[in-house]
Amino acid sequence: MTGWFAVIAVVLISFGGLCAAIDAAYQSLSRNDVANLGEGPSARVFDAIAADVPAHLNAVNFVRVLCETFAAILVALSFVSLGYDLTQSLIASAIAMTAITFVLVGSSPRSVGRAHPMRIVRVTGGLVRAIRLLLGPLTIALVGIGNAVTPGRARTTINTERQLLSMVDEATESDAIEEEDRDLIRSIFDFGDTILREVMIARTEMAALDSTITVDEALGMFLAEGYSRMPVVGVDNDDVLGIAHIKDTARFVRANPTKAKKALITELARPALFLPEVKMADEALRVLQAEANHMALVVDEYGGIAGLVTMEDLIEEVLGEISDEYDDDEVEIVDLGDGSSRVSASTNIDDLAEHLDIPIDEDDVDTVGGLFVKNFGRFPETGDIVEVDGLKLIADRVERRRKRLITVLVRIVDVP
Repeated sequence: MTGWFAVIAVVLISFGGLCAAIDAAYQSLSRNDVANLGEGPSARVFDAIAADVPAHLNAVNFVRVLCETFAAILVALSFVSLGYDLTQSLIASAIAMTAITFVLVGSSPRSVGRAHPMRIVRVTGGLVRAIRLLLGPLTIALVGIGNAVTPGRARTTINTERQLLSMVDEATESDAIEEEDRDLIRSIFDFGDTILREVMIARTEMAALDSTITVDEALGMFLAEGYSRMPVVGVDNDDVLGIAHIKDTARFVRANPTKAKKALITELARPALFLPEVKMADEALRVLQAEANHMALVVDEYGGIAGLVTMEDLIEEVLGEISDEYDDDEVEIVDLGDGSSRVSASTNIDDLAEHLDIPIDEDDVDTVGGLFVKNFGRFPETGDIVEVDGLKLIADRVERRRKRLITVLVRIVDVP
């Protein structure tokens, strides 16, 4: 009798390990992966499983728990039949089953399932479907009871964005995905938390066409600036009359070269799209796509023009810098070799912090120039110095006429 108890326990433990491997395999695949595994008659089986994977896994896990439970009972009975008393048998069974279950059900089978998910799912598809049909009502009832006593439960195994990103990092460390793919996934999540104020071209950096210039003069400015679209402004940059396109301008000049020297660029301006600076970047991208527009003016809380944003700017937030043959190779941060760096005033604070590998705690401004002016208290002159967050900032190049800070020298302050 003892031998039969042991044999049946081994069979139950083995089947429990198979159920654990099946669970891990399904957790490693998407529903589309499962649905695409079936060919011929088996296609209906995998389509049914893919339609409700959680229900099938609940049934499989229920069988696994049954196998572990009955195996533990049989092991205890085996010790009793060998002459041990009930207490000793229960203790010995608990110790033995803890070790056996951890290795043969909890650890090894799951590792195999994660390593060969496609093969395991394909081979066991019929078994999984049969278990679901046999135990479906019972597992549904048990899951319903569990849900009733655990209100507010998570609906998926991935509860938060942080958990998903942690999984991506683990996949990168195990070489399951490339670092470039990891960075792309992270940038997609960051993109959803970015507002236009963080990615726009600031008003002071905007290149605009005066409403009083001719079409011919506007074409010359397009060629000089290297842009394909520019806003047309009236008395100042807050008075945006529309958006001029180099394509429209060049076509007009070619068709009417004489008239182009007299006609104003306002005649070719298209209606401008205005978006608030607090609008999320991903929403702005969808608006540009829906409007078939490549440029929008960004408006601050007072109704003034804060800057502009292009579709290219938004896409670069996800994919990184996109350069073409017309882009200038601008370097925002240049190491000078003496422990200091020359930094463009328009450089994002986060980029500077990443370059220097130090934290910069600042929420009110986005750029190095904004950081300087905020802490200095007024517009700087060349050579003015301010210290903030362990950094010494020196106004390097200033355009006094336009009240514009161009570059800043940055040095990490030595802490005594």
